[in-house]
Amino acid sequence: MNHDILGYFLGLLMGLTLGIFGGGGSILTVPIFVYVFQLNPVLATAYSLFVVGSAAFTGTLIRWRSGLIKLKIAIFFAIPSVLAVYLTRRVIIAQLPDPLLELSSFTLTKDLALMLFFALVMLIAAFSMIRGRKDRKEEKKKVNWPLVILDGLVVGVITGLVGAGGGFLIVPALVIMVGLSIKQAVATSLFIISVKSLIGFTGDIGAGVAMDWAFLLSFTAIAIAGMVIGIWWSKMIDASKLKKGFGYFVLIMAVFIILLEIT
Repeated sequence: MNHDILGYFLGLLMGLTLGIFGGGGSILTVPIFVYVFQLNPVLATAYSLFVVGSAAFTGTLIRWRSGLIKLKIAIFFAIPSVLAVYLTRRVIIAQLPDPLLELSSFTLTKDLALMLFFALVMLIAAFSMIRGRKDRKEEKKKVNWPLVILDGLVVGVITGLVGAGGGFLIVPALVIMVGLSIKQAVATSLFIISVKSLIGFTGDIGAGVAMDWAFLLSFTAIAIAGMVIGIWWSKMIDASKLKKGFGYFVLIMAVFIILLEIT
């Protein structure tokens, strides 16, 4: 019972994080399901897609009137990302052998490989935000649309593999490669996350993954409550501090996951 209380509290924190940073939800959600609720990583990633997608959709509705969501960029990013995450969940995950690698004294299981890959991607994203260029205000910059599409594909595959909404990759990409301000990137990220996470989740349903809907919906409701609080709180945070804070948060979580997996 104590584990349940801790898990739901962390679910509230996850929603709070997603509301403030526009990403990072799955960085918390997957470990919560794996380490607190003791779910296997494949099921945890499926649940994560639904929880994060639902919370991000709520955030999108709240932020829609702010004018911060760059819809054209979101669509060009989301379409290839959605296709990639759906095919990854439906085809690649199901075909991965378990174990992936066996040596005389070491066995690399599918679960361990997914969690370590998750942490590696988080480290790369963290450093890109911490060391990235200064935030832009309303800088006019010609958008490299092929790069936006390619980035969407790459993030979609990673999202499908680790069950992450991808905000910890989308926000840095929109800031560094596209030229959005951090607050525009956060708002636009929520829209992209909601679309591709929920569609990616349908790949798991199509693959016949059994769902505990009572548990999933109750956890999602708590995460959405955290999301609403996070969006309200983010209005009072300076943009430059928000970006660096996001990077350090991802870095800490990546190190935490690596330590848990190798010890």
